[in-house]
Amino acid sequence: MKKNGFIITCLCFSLAVVSQQKNQKQQQAFTTNNKKITVYTTADNTKLRLTPTDNLSFTASKQPVETEISVFVEPSKKFQTFMGIGGAVTDASAEIFAKLSKEKQAEFLNAYYDTQKGIGYTLLRTTIQSSDFSSASYSYIQEGDKNLKTFSIEHDRQYRIPLIKQAIKTAGGKLVTYATPWSPNAFMKSNKSVLKGGTLLPEFYQPWANFYAKFIKAYEKEGIPIWGTSVQNEPMATQTWESCLYTAEDERDFLKNYLGPTLKKEGLEKIKIIAWDHNRDLMVQRANVIFSDPEASKYVWGIGFHWYETWTGAQPMFDNVARVHEAYPDKNLMFTEGCIERFDAAKYQFWANAERYGTSMINDFNNGTVAWTDWNILLDQFGGPNHVGNFCFAPIHADTTTGELIYTPSYYYIGHFSKFIRPNAIRVSTAVSRSYLQSTSFLNTDGKMSTVVMNHTDNEITYNLIIATQKTVVKIPAHAIQTLVY
Repeated sequence: MKKNGFIITCLCFSLAVVSQQKNQKQQQAFTTNNKKITVYTTADNTKLRLTPTDNLSFTASKQPVETEISVFVEPSKKFQTFMGIGGAVTDASAEIFAKLSKEKQAEFLNAYYDTQKGIGYTLLRTTIQSSDFSSASYSYIQEGDKNLKTFSIEHDRQYRIPLIKQAIKTAGGKLVTYATPWSPNAFMKSNKSVLKGGTLLPEFYQPWANFYAKFIKAYEKEGIPIWGTSVQNEPMATQTWESCLYTAEDERDFLKNYLGPTLKKEGLEKIKIIAWDHNRDLMVQRANVIFSDPEASKYVWGIGFHWYETWTGAQPMFDNVARVHEAYPDKNLMFTEGCIERFDAAKYQFWANAERYGTSMINDFNNGTVAWTDWNILLDQFGGPNHVGNFCFAPIHADTTTGELIYTPSYYYIGHFSKFIRPNAIRVSTAVSRSYLQSTSFLNTDGKMSTVVMNHTDNEITYNLIIATQKTVVKIPAHAIQTLVY
């Protein structure tokens, strides 16, 4: 009896502790009491660039009227957990970085990866073999080597690996790094070329799956931990550069019969596999085919997507991100690539480019996206190097003749998210009363809320930030973005 009494006493004590912890957690619910709001602003036709512009306080809020513009935040309504924001270290980025002076290299690394001096990137995408943003096509094996006996990442040791290592160091020793192939080797493909589409021949499914494992192990041996991989960059696009086509059924079967089992067999089951990695337009169909097959779905962490569906002249398909999230809430959504196409040096400071970033990021996050990755972190004054002339913008360019770095507005717009929304933050309900503004909010692990507000109109706007019975009044310039930290 004494023993039973002891057990009951311990059980009661344990329940009391759990109850106390639960009450403490409930008591720690977000509140605006005694909170100050710091406003950071970036605006067109001003010198404001991630600049602190206001220190505000909350006051009592009454029912807003229709003539007021308001942003409503409800901290108790919580959604996805945030992973991070970052960009791609391509061969092009690494080659241009190597041409910078030591001083400019340090400035560049701090600009992206330091949380105080820069915008605090926490994600990094890179390529498996060459992409269009390489000076030339190349491979890690000799052509025809289906057994991968000649596999070597020696090419990457010249530029790419050193930059990745320095980025990781600047970021404090950790960057969530994932890698994507643009094309298998020519001998593995139906068109016998790494360029212009073609498909992976069935007899090379296994050697190609082995290739991923080889790459991951080689990079990890270099001291670069690989978090994940996607199956194929843009699997429905026949590009003039490195590309390879997979139907949804092809990708599903490669995933469940080769890539998933191979990574598991090689002791790499920790590697997260991202499906699709193409535009928002067809992402719902790809998700339906892959996730409706349990044997394929079990290997897939989530869906990656890009923003280039606008190539047809149509509008961005933001709703498709929400449709995938609704249908498959157990799968993650990651924006894996976006950039401003058709480089033109006269448009370095073209504000609409930055607003494209802001609009995309706000919509993607509000639709359930957990991570967001820009394309090249650095390009030269010609929008390259790119071996097929597909020159594009990056948030930062380097003029290799002067050695100077050129910061575009896109860099600052991305920074309004990456600097203030940190890994493991949780998105909370945010809505606006008028279409002039767009907004999203995340509650960081330190208890501070970051609300991003974007004004894409030609007019300064005064708006209310309303949380429960409290509000503050904020002014946002025309064509501006703000982050409110409180």
